[in-house]
Amino acid sequence: MTAPQVPLRRRFLTGTGMLTRPRLGGTSYQLAIMAVIVGAGAGLASVAFRWLITTATQIFSGTADYSATQDHPAHPWLPWAGGLFVVLAPVVGGLLYGPLVQRFAPEARGHGVPEVMYAVSQHGGRIKGRVAVVKALASAICIGSGGSVGREGPIVQIGSALGSWLASVFRMPESRVKALVACGAAGGIAATFNAPIAGVFFALELLLADFAAGYFGAVALSAVTASVIGRALLGNDPFLQLPPFTITSAAEYPLFILLGLLAAVTGIGFTRILYKIEDVCDWAWRGPAWLRPAAGGLLLGLLLLVLPQMYGVGYPVLQAGVAGSYTIGFLVVLLLGKIIATSLTIGIGGSGGVFAPSLFIGAMLGAAFGEIAGMLNPDLQGQVGAFALVGMGAVFAGAARAPITAVIIMFELTGQYSIILPLMLAIVVATGVSKVLSPDTIYTLKLRRRGVDLHRHPGTDALRSTLVSSVMDTSDRSLPDTLTVAEGARLLLASGHPALPVIDSSGRLGGIVTVHILSEVLSNDEDKDRVRLAAVAEVPVTARPAANLESALDAVLESSASGGLPVADADGMMHGWLSQEAVLRILSGPGSAQAQAAP
Repeated sequence: MTAPQVPLRRRFLTGTGMLTRPRLGGTSYQLAIMAVIVGAGAGLASVAFRWLITTATQIFSGTADYSATQDHPAHPWLPWAGGLFVVLAPVVGGLLYGPLVQRFAPEARGHGVPEVMYAVSQHGGRIKGRVAVVKALASAICIGSGGSVGREGPIVQIGSALGSWLASVFRMPESRVKALVACGAAGGIAATFNAPIAGVFFALELLLADFAAGYFGAVALSAVTASVIGRALLGNDPFLQLPPFTITSAAEYPLFILLGLLAAVTGIGFTRILYKIEDVCDWAWRGPAWLRPAAGGLLLGLLLLVLPQMYGVGYPVLQAGVAGSYTIGFLVVLLLGKIIATSLTIGIGGSGGVFAPSLFIGAMLGAAFGEIAGMLNPDLQGQVGAFALVGMGAVFAGAARAPITAVIIMFELTGQYSIILPLMLAIVVATGVSKVLSPDTIYTLKLRRRGVDLHRHPGTDALRSTLVSSVMDTSDRSLPDTLTVAEGARLLLASGHPALPVIDSSGRLGGIVTVHILSEVLSNDEDKDRVRLAAVAEVPVTARPAANLESALDAVLESSASGGLPVADADGMMHGWLSQEAVLRILSGPGSAQAQAAP
């Protein structure tokens, strides 16, 4: 998965040990307390949000979940309209949430997670507090009136806004703001889906792209707190009730690889169709933005009239598909219908998530795949549920490229270890193929279309326009490979460098030696006076003289032991040394004013 990175200068300083990350030890007990408070708030917000959705669904449809009904029952308040009321429900809902979002928090429009990723990556995690209230109301009305979207995107944005607001009240530094934003997101996911572990990894993998111990501890505290509150008020049942699954033969694993491939294509297809329909809606609508959800709601209502299973989140339909209750043809109809319904809901300006729809789409894909496999091989009959479950995780991984989150949340849904191997296999395949097919995920593509590149941070232009050869150290700081370890150690210490390159008689790079390497040899080898540097030098990552600094940045950041990289051409001839300090000078130089101003 492509995920947001911390600002470039901060990454560099962290990589060199010049900047520490938040820890839960010492004075960081304050972060632990704040994480618990945010978790409690996110847990209560999740309970309130689910109540809002249930209430809105009851008001707009007259049922607890209209997607589970049969034969278009009439609304109890409008018996004369029969099942046709479903055409007007999204229109009325759009008239309510459209002006609300437009007037108070335009960023509450859409599926929520990209906005949080943008805030973390570009604005130090700062999110307006009112976003939480507007997002909760708008998403509840949208889902309750028939919007075919999920509730995870809204609760991520709600919890994140809560964490950001609390951090701003106490005027916390940027690192703590980001941590509390992640705490809010993790708490929201944990309480909403009764999946605390998945909540932790969702926040770390998608929002922070950082698994540092300090972040992990704070986010885990928040998720646990939110889960305790959610289970106390909502019960301890998972949000989906799934039957037990088993894998009967190792011969099924090639089928799961194929399913992973199909899931990647489906996830990318879902992403492309989502934004293509949004483009069409942008092109077609010329009226005021606040009226767009109501006007587009008429199209959504007509779709719901044809396929009522698309109403709202659709968990009852998902469960029925996993249980093998539908034919292959209808499973394909539900898959395509969900892609169109979700895309249309987002395209007209609706508010809701794409996580639950991706699970729905994956379940239909996997169930159809399982039905076909059972027809071709009678030994696989009755395995529809296993394929559907794997399809759920694989399509989400293909769309969002969050493999760890996908594995964890599907495992938490079932609690069955027997499915974990095929699940991991399909998710890894789906993630890898998705990365080959598209540089963006369903979350990052929304931002790229707005001109926001989460991989591009202040200082990138300076790195891109600077060649390695222009900043490398060309002084003679190499050691002949014929020296003994003892001689090399004396010269290395005298140089004052943490590492030196080792070259042969023709000037070709043979490796590098560091203080750590030589100290180990000196302490363990009795023949240290005869062992040559050529025998102990490590083969390093190198930079090319004609390459720009941006291409070498990741390798430089990872060279903490050596403090830099040797510069060599394609033939291995040594040209110089690229140090971390040289890269830092470019980032903080006059041409990088933006880098200096970056948080």
